[in-house]
Parts: sequence; C-alpha cells; structure tokens
Amino acid sequence: MATKLVVKPQITVSHLSPPLPNSIEMLRTQKSTVSATNNNSPRLNFKKISRFGDWSFAQRTISLNKAAEQQNVEVSESYFRTDASQIKIELYDALQGINRGIFGASSDKKTEIEELVKQLESQNPTPEPTLSLDKVAGNWKLIYSTISILGSKRTKLGLRDFITLGDLYQNIDISEGKAVNVIKFNARGLSLLSGELRIEAIFKIASKSRVDIFYNNSAITPDQLMNVFQKNYDLLLGIFNPEGWLEITYVDENLRIGRDDKGNIFVLERSEEDKP
Repeated sequence: MATKLVVKPQITVSHLSPPLPNSIEMLRTQKSTVSATNNNSPRLNFKKISRFGDWSFAQRTISLNKAAEQQNVEVSESYFRTDASQIKIELYDALQGINRGIFGASSDKKTEIEELVKQLESQNPTPEPTLSLDKVAGNWKLIYSTISILGSKRTKLGLRDFITLGDLYQNIDISEGKAVNVIKFNARGLSLLSGELRIEAIFKIASKSRVDIFYNNSAITPDQLMNVFQKNYDLLLGIFNPEGWLEITYVDENLRIGRDDKGNIFVLERSEEDKP
C-alpha cells in the first residue's frame, strides 16, 4: 500500500505581511489581526498573541510560535526577519511624546528606539542606497535624532522660554548633489514671529551606502530672527552643521535611517507631498 505523505501547510511572509502602506495610521489598522490567506492553511489570529508596543520582539516570536504549534501551523522564520512594517509600528509608538529626542530622552527610551532601529537596519530593502539615489531624493521630515539640545545650550538659544523649535526638514537634490536642512522656529516674544535656519551642504558618494558631506552656506530668515540668534549663531550652526559623512543604513518608500561620523542616529519620514 502506498504511503500518503502529509505536509503541514506553511505560513509564509506573503500570507502574513501585507504590503507596507503609506502612513503609520494605515499600518495601525492592520496590526490587530493578521491571517493566512491560503485556503489550505488554518487562520491564525494575532489579536491575542501580540500587543504592539508592549511586548518585545523576542516575546512576540515565542508567543507566535506557541500559538502556531497549538493550531498545527508552521511559521516561516523569514516572517520575523522581513516584516519591517511591524517594527515600524513599534518605532512610531516608541517615538510618541519625546519631541524627536531633541531635548533628551530617558536611557531606557533611547535603548528601545535603537533596538528597533537596528532591527530595521538588518532588513534594509536598499542595501546600496547610493546606487539608487532616486529613493533618497526629495523632501524628508526628521522624526528622531540622538542629537540633543540640553542644559546651557538650550538656555543660550532661548529654546526654554523664548524660542520654540518647529519642524526639521531635509531636501535632497540628487541632480545637484545638494542637501538642504531647514529648521523652523517661532519667537514668542516677537508676536509669534516665524522663521527658519537653512543649511546647505554638498554631498559626494563615498561608497555604496555612504556619502561625504561638505558645508556650503547657511542663513536665518527673516532678519528679526537672525538678530535674535546673532550672538549664539555659531552655537546654533554647530548643532545642526552636517559636515562629515553619513551612512544610509535603511531606506524604503517612506522611511530613511542614517548614522553619521559622530555616532548620531537620524530617522526621517518622507514628507506627505512626496509620498507615493
């Protein structure tokens, strides 16, 4: 008599991981229940398995495997290596309430964020970004940096009471090999005067993932805001001066991560008008 071979159905990445949406809000709507779509595979409900932002990656892995065993389902290890969308959800959750880290964060929070950053970097879909600069080009908004303005620096720049720090943007023009950082400010003592610091730099490709950056020029507008920062302009410029090199460690359609020669981490999301 012929022996019938029974093969357990395997849930693969394509079954568990939906395409990455354009915004974190869309990601959140998909995190409660992720199921297999193969008609021969039992459905696997994640709602009771994983609470994003509360459990660590390792805990989710153990829980998922236990749930899979109970339901007689094999889970591909590649799922844990490639589902960057889940890690991005946790990263956005971790960044809530820390104002991009500009004015500091607890050591536990920094450790949590760096671990999530490392997980994303290990799954970088663009390992040679300088060979695909079109993915880097455009407008980006800073959502986290390990550069911080603390103590006397914050006081001298008036960022405690007098000046409010707004959004920080970066525009990458690959046709001219130019990067422009724009730092927004509001001066409360001047009828809520709004202005910005623009720092222009030139970049040159140094390797398949690294660019060398050279300071070009900078300016503060309007003149009234320049007068406010005039005394401490060198201090302000020193904080945001991009001179050095930058390693692009992760880039996809909407998120970019970089590390510079000073050990800083930068996480940026693509501006809304540039999102596909």
